[in-house]
Amino acid sequence: MVTSWQHSLDDFLTVAGLAEMPMGMYFSDIEPKSTFSPTPLALPTRQNEIDNRVDWPTVFGNFSCAIGHIWRARKKKTAAYFSAERFGCLGCAFWMGFNKPQLEAIIHYVSTGIPDHMEGEHYCDSPHRLRHIFENLDPEPAPGKFCVFKPLNQFTDGEQPLFVVVFDRPEAIAGMHQLATFVTGNPLCVASPWSAACGSLVAWPMYFQARGENLAVLGGWDISARKFFKGDEITLTVPLPMFEQMVARYPESFLTRKPWTTVKKKIARSRQVWGESIAAIPDEATNIIVD
Repeated sequence: MVTSWQHSLDDFLTVAGLAEMPMGMYFSDIEPKSTFSPTPLALPTRQNEIDNRVDWPTVFGNFSCAIGHIWRARKKKTAAYFSAERFGCLGCAFWMGFNKPQLEAIIHYVSTGIPDHMEGEHYCDSPHRLRHIFENLDPEPAPGKFCVFKPLNQFTDGEQPLFVVVFDRPEAIAGMHQLATFVTGNPLCVASPWSAACGSLVAWPMYFQARGENLAVLGGWDISARKFFKGDEITLTVPLPMFEQMVARYPESFLTRKPWTTVKKKIARSRQVWGESIAAIPDEATNIIVD
């Protein structure tokens, strides 16, 4: 069964200047058929840490970033998935709702480290402040065994993502950002909170959703994960109801007005600079209205 947003998806992506199929994020109890997933490991808990029963060499020796797995899935146009056994990174386990509270070792690692023992990343100025951030965010528990990301055009049989994740550069993201306010009437409908890159894709969108707030999340700012993004690339994670409105209502919006053609020319130039393929998009295919 093809839903209304799926029926119009290709036309919408063309008009919005999005070259890559967005990824849909959802939770499932069915393990996807994909190789893009971290190596299975025993997930250490805070109690394990207190009891000094964490095998740190194994945990860090099998480290892998969620964004790296998603990056490979994007390139191969398939799914990437994560679970309490396949987390790759203790940050991922926390931000995706598989493990909390966060381990103290990770709180120190992400902030100022432990003198004479572990150098910190200095993304927060003290363990106390980072602990406070984590306690207040309190990620929603994962509602399924697996957290899955797969291309939107691969959702079938009535499947629906919870959120739609767009990976692109600022010119294309600008259109999505403005369209979010167009369909919601809310000038504050896009948030950009601090987090790991995977937190912008899962924890923060779910945080807002659980509070009844229809907000998109701008992300990709995590310095440690930037190596798994294209140059200048950022993310926008959109709740499915908002995305459905975007697909349904874009013909009424600025995306069919003359100023957007200028932005689309910049999008094309950007792809030329980065040596990427450019789809020829004639103006008549985008229903542009010339003022």
